Amino acid sequence: MKKIFSFLGGILTGIINVLLGAGGGVIAVFLLKKCSLDQKQAQANALAVILPISVISLIIYSYHGYVNFFDNLLIIPQAVVGAVLGTAILKKISPKISKKLFGAFMIWAGIRMLTKI
Repeated sequence: MKKIFSFLGGILTGIINVLLGAGGGVIAVFLLKKCSLDQKQAQANALAVILPISVISLIIYSYHGYVNFFDNLLIIPQAVVGAVLGTAILKKISPKISKKLFGAFMIWAGIRMLTKI
């Protein structure tokens, strides 16, 4: 049963990530927690799941002409700095706090998506 759950969850992760441009990580975190990882481990390992999915998504979106690489170059350096800072912060907070921050961010993102149409 666990293998079927992981298989279907993996497919859902890929579909959500491609359709929404993100969001697959949320599904991946949920799946990884079901595999007995704690919140921090699930969040960290979700990145390993999302990286190849994101590369495939990038290729698909690029093929269809949706990607402006110049605009991305304006964001990537700051995002890398943010990733390094986030990793340092994650080391210092408890899994319980990490879980609450993750949930709060999901609520905030959902509200923004529903109200900023």
